Amino acid sequence: MKAVIQRVYGAKLSVDGEIKAEIGRGLVVYVGVEQPDEYSHADALAQKVTLMRIFEDDGGKMNLSVSDLKGDILLVSNFTLCADIKNGHRPSFSGAKRPAADAKELFDYCVRAFRSCMDKIGCGEGVKCGVFGADMKIDQVNDGPVTIIY
Repeated sequence: MKAVIQRVYGAKLSVDGEIKAEIGRGLVVYVGVEQPDEYSHADALAQKVTLMRIFEDDGGKMNLSVSDLKGDILLVSNFTLCADIKNGHRPSFSGAKRPAADAKELFDYCVRAFRSCMDKIGCGEGVKCGVFGADMKIDQVNDGPVTIIY
């Protein structure tokens, strides 16, 4: 499972001009589900991201997690994270989980894993997600920018 984690002041995701998800201060997490991924990978990602200390404390040091802030999380399925560009100029997506139904099932589980982690602090409702397989438009205001690749 690959992920790109971005610290944001806010983000809005729309499909066909209709807003499907919106968050305030927190994280946008782009998730690519790969062939060998299992539920345990989603659990590990959720635990790591919700506890990752990438928000500044009062002293300006990155010492707080999205859980500490009781912030929001927007999860976006993104199979292009699984791209292999070693050969030629056209990306190969052969490493992405197939069939798509299996990838969707694992992404949906990942959303539940994130909600479970955030439920422990009473913020599970702050976890939003995009529409799997849709052409999504994401407007986000990056904070920092802080971008972590997992």
